[in-house]
Amino acid sequence: MKNLLYLTLFIFCSCVQAEKPPKPKVILTDEQLLDTVQYYTFQYFWKGAEPNSGMAPERIHIDGNYPANDAHIITTGGTGMGLIGILGAIERGWITKQDAVARFEKMLTFLEKADRWNGIWPHWLDGRTGRVQPFSPKDDGADLVESAFLMQGLLVVREYFKSGNEAEKSIAARIEKLWKEMDWTFHTQGKDVLYWHWSPRYNWEMNFPLEGYNECLIAYVLAAASPTHSISSQTYHKGWARSGGIQATNAGAFGFSLQLKHNGAEEYGGPLFWAHYSYLSLNPKGLKDQYADYWQENVNQTLINRAWCIENPKKFKGYGENLWGLTASYSINGYDAHRPG
Repeated sequence: MKNLLYLTLFIFCSCVQAEKPPKPKVILTDEQLLDTVQYYTFQYFWKGAEPNSGMAPERIHIDGNYPANDAHIITTGGTGMGLIGILGAIERGWITKQDAVARFEKMLTFLEKADRWNGIWPHWLDGRTGRVQPFSPKDDGADLVESAFLMQGLLVVREYFKSGNEAEKSIAARIEKLWKEMDWTFHTQGKDVLYWHWSPRYNWEMNFPLEGYNECLIAYVLAAASPTHSISSQTYHKGWARSGGIQATNAGAFGFSLQLKHNGAEEYGGPLFWAHYSYLSLNPKGLKDQYADYWQENVNQTLINRAWCIENPKKFKGYGENLWGLTASYSINGYDAHRPG
């Protein structure tokens, strides 16, 4: 009986000892959270870059399985965002300036040889060859908006390196050449508006004028600022601003007003990337024209996005004050430009 008692105690104690205590939850401060997000965002563009071109991949499948055989497809606009992130990594001490110079040289060599039409790149390129990868059946040529996202990043790099050593000045000069070769006026078709796409096979059949408000403001800013192929102010006012039709009345929600008509999303505003993409290089603070105060527009769009997620009228699991920020992304139902409403 005594032996049985000892055996029972031994088994019980062994089981108790085998159970490891749960790991304590790591609570990050706001600064630590931002540092973590910034670091791993940078790594997408650094370690995750397409090997031959150094450009940003359209997507990364962690398991290495690409059913559509598209591991080699790079995105021009996404690369522009990554360029700015790489500069941030230099400043944070995550990479050396020499490492960044080598990467930028690789990327510029690729971009100089890649498919372009009137200086404008397509949305997708094959990172192995530099040839266009159609984004859709008729979207197989120049993409003005994605090229604008790319060029805004390149211009930030130019400014960062223009007073540096010889290698850095060379990078700045190569970017300047690409910048001057972009023919923005070609994409007006002689009208007072910019058009998103041109195809060597289908010409202007996509027929997508850039009219606000959405993520495309930077295309008009760069087109107006071009040293070689600039558009008129009339193109901005009649095209982007729709002759004043861009201004909203009684738009907004949750006590936050919107000054601009967000295309297809006037009440709650568009996906949150509309408050991001054009403002990676264009500082919205103090940026105003007769249509809007762009800092306040971005702030209010963001606050509406958050308030809608807190209210959570569609009862999505987890939405709340600490889980919000609807934007374009992949989901269980594929890609969608997620937004409130």
